[in-house]
Amino acid sequence: MGRFKGRFIVMEHYFDEMDQIYLVERLIRRERIVRDRTNPFLNYSEEEFIDRFRLRKECVLELLNEIGEHLEPKQTKVSSISPLNQLLIALRFYGTGCFIRVCGDLFGVHESSVSRIVKRVSSALASRYKNYVVFPSGNKVTEIQRGFMNHSGIPGIVGAIDCTHIPIQSPGGDMAELFRNRKGFFSINVQAICDNDLMLTNVVARWPGSTHDSRIFENSSVCARFERRDIPGILIGDNGYPLRSYLITPLLTCRTPQERRFNFALSNSRVKIENVFGIWKRRFPCLPNQLRFKISSTLHIIIACAVLYNIARKAAIPVPDDDYEGDIAVPVPVLPNANQGGQALRAVLIRHFQ
Repeated sequence: MGRFKGRFIVMEHYFDEMDQIYLVERLIRRERIVRDRTNPFLNYSEEEFIDRFRLRKECVLELLNEIGEHLEPKQTKVSSISPLNQLLIALRFYGTGCFIRVCGDLFGVHESSVSRIVKRVSSALASRYKNYVVFPSGNKVTEIQRGFMNHSGIPGIVGAIDCTHIPIQSPGGDMAELFRNRKGFFSINVQAICDNDLMLTNVVARWPGSTHDSRIFENSSVCARFERRDIPGILIGDNGYPLRSYLITPLLTCRTPQERRFNFALSNSRVKIENVFGIWKRRFPCLPNQLRFKISSTLHIIIACAVLYNIARKAAIPVPDDDYEGDIAVPVPVLPNANQGGQALRAVLIRHFQ
């Protein structure tokens, strides 16, 4: 009897040890089902939420209603990440520019999952581009022209155009050097047009960093529409663009007071697009930091941030006070202003400053 009792005690110790080992193994596996993902909507005030995610809470919920179906998990699992959390993870990445691993740690998600989430959300946001980045038409054109006229005294302006470089990692392969710009780093050269209220009205994000600004414009749909006279009014740009009857650039040499006043007024209006680039990159620090994704995903991220920029601008969300040192100046060769139609129109505009 005593021998049987001794064996029973030994077996009891054995099972206790097995239970402890099982508990340790569960902790080591770090199963996601036991993680407590905090709710930013409850834990952060409106100001704290904007500081971290760059949008108001109501804007995030409205956006979720639009793209939520694209973020639904294909397989329903206990550990699946909800569409709302996916959107918040991507917004956190856009709004901080932090490494994928750091962003994942903040949400208790593995870095590989964060990378897939950012790609998925960026693709969904980019698909909404035409809903949020719209070139003006109808009465809106007149409203924008009036706004630029009141600001500079130059009639007919429908937008300011320029390019900015978004740093990327080397894409590798035989074509990698096409992405190296004149400053020596790899980038995407992004063309953008804005209106008088600093809203983006057109974005072209697909050209490698070595591409000249004028080539991007001449191969864009906006240029084709101006060539066909489908768009009333004119664009204003710097001397990296060719002078056209619909694209006015500054005089290289001013000989009269009227010409100097014209150049000053043109510069005052053209600076709006430079302000847009500054606000855009300050609001979404992932853009001035090096994007470490494949080219296709990088382009989606850029367009997604353009969509979010206009959403934030329309909602009058304050610009963050982040320490952004300004856009990286990449030199662009000056183009000759030999276009007769452009010269004639510019001469007419200069008369407004007599």
